[in-house]
Amino acid sequence: MTDVVQVSVDDIERAAETVSHLALRTPMEGARWLSALTGSRVNLKCENLQRTGSFKIRGAYTRISRLSDEEKARGVVAASAGNHAQGVALAAQALGIKATVFMPEGAPIPKENATRGYGADVVFHGRYLEDSLAEAREFEERTGAVLIHPFDNADIVAGQGTCGLEILEQVPDVETVVVPCGGGGLLSGIAIAVKAKRPQVRLVGVQAAGAAAFPASLEAGRPVKLESMSTMADGIAVGLPGAVTFTAVRDLVDEIVTVSEGSLSRAVLTVLERAKMVVEPAGAAAVAAMIDDPSHFGTPTVAVLSGGNIDPLLLGKVIQHGMAAAGRYLNLRLRIPDSPGGLAHLLGDISQAGANVIEVSHARIDADLSLDEVEVHLQLETRSETHALAVVATLRDHGYRATTLRLDEIE
Repeated sequence: MTDVVQVSVDDIERAAETVSHLALRTPMEGARWLSALTGSRVNLKCENLQRTGSFKIRGAYTRISRLSDEEKARGVVAASAGNHAQGVALAAQALGIKATVFMPEGAPIPKENATRGYGADVVFHGRYLEDSLAEAREFEERTGAVLIHPFDNADIVAGQGTCGLEILEQVPDVETVVVPCGGGGLLSGIAIAVKAKRPQVRLVGVQAAGAAAFPASLEAGRPVKLESMSTMADGIAVGLPGAVTFTAVRDLVDEIVTVSEGSLSRAVLTVLERAKMVVEPAGAAAVAAMIDDPSHFGTPTVAVLSGGNIDPLLLGKVIQHGMAAAGRYLNLRLRIPDSPGGLAHLLGDISQAGANVIEVSHARIDADLSLDEVEVHLQLETRSETHALAVVATLRDHGYRATTLRLDEIE
């Protein structure tokens, strides 16, 4: 693998001229709530408000617009869980080119519908992005269509890097930039742009812990494929870094951190509540990292909200998951006497503790229960994690054997 970064800031500046025809210069919004948390000013780069709902249009349009007339006539093919698909579809539509997109099974319905809405043909194949990408390569060989890789291409990286130029223009005194990372196209593009102009700026990439290919790859000194992935953040669920992006991340990015599923859902909820914006779990990864470790980001910081394409049904589940992660949903199992007034007495104790009952169910048939016991499952709404702990302590003080349920036990 070459040690030379294959994209320059000059390439990114030329890409900025190209993407200005289609991509938006997205807003930079202050985040007082994150600033208070970290002790320093924090701004949000709102790529969730970009055309197609994510940064992907930057790279897709840069790549496709530079194809020769002969290549354009053959059409383009791509593989994507949804955001790159929409970017490719819109760019192809704007340039009058036929597009085919392979998506992994289970890709979000809104992303599929939007991709079709931009005129692309959508084909589902495989469980992971790598499966869809392999099928897209076979389609390329069979039909002659030009493959538009989701991240591992110099034009793609240059296009994504235009976001970095905007960050420096909008927040000239930025000292830390935090970027969600899957295959590394956005992170490497921003890193190239920012480090060329402000080499002292710290670049932090954020991956979902259940789909973090970069830590092991960086340790091995080469791209290493994950055996499996599991994350709600489909936009950054990439199991193998590319050669172009790996080199740039290795040479220019200061740190890669990972965030849990609970942190991702809590970040989605917090951005919705405090910034009044919808982001998908992948798009909220930078915010999740800052909430997890506020002291790690005590400088003027820009967190990139990389995408906002999320199925409304999934959003509801993520919000519920996020509220549980924030201690605002409390799920309990406990036992009460199987006698008249037992449940009423329990609910009275919960009311005095200041919690609100969302759902209650009870079961009498269980070999572990005594004949005079009933097991109650409660879902409560609490004000905070501290309040949730206080509610549990109060119930235990009243003699209840209360067991809290983990996030992965919540249906």
